[in-house]
Amino acid sequence: MNDEVTPPEPHEGNPEAHRESAETARNEAEQFRQLAEEARRVRDEHRDAIEAVRQERERIREVGEAARIAGEGARAAAEAARHAAMDAVHATAESLHATLEGMRVVEEMRRTLRDIRDVNKLDTN
Repeated sequence: MNDEVTPPEPHEGNPEAHRESAETARNEAEQFRQLAEEARRVRDEHRDAIEAVRQERERIREVGEAARIAGEGARAAAEAARHAAMDAVHATAESLHATLEGMRVVEEMRRTLRDIRDVNKLDTN
C-alpha cells in the first residue's frame, strides 16, 4: 500500500494557468534560443578575429624573413664593396710605386745626361 499522496499537477484542470505556463516556457525557450544564437555569433566573430591575428602574424613573419634575406644581401654587397675598395687601394699603391720607379729612372737618366754633358763640356774645353 502506498500511503504517499501524489500532489496534483499545478495546472490540472485550469486551462488558463496551463496556457500561461506554456507561454512562459515558450518565452524562456525563445530567450534561450536567442542567447544561443548570440553566443554562436560571438564565437564566430572570435574565430574570425583569431584567424585575422594568425594571418597578420604570418604576414609579419614573412616580412621579417624578407628583411633578414635583404639584410644578408646588403651585408654581402657591403663586403664585396669593401673588397673592391681594398683592391682599388692596392692597385693605386702599385700604380704609384710604378710611377715612382719611372720617376727614379727618369731622374737617373737626367743625372747620366748631365754627367755626359759635363764630360763633353770638359772635353771641348
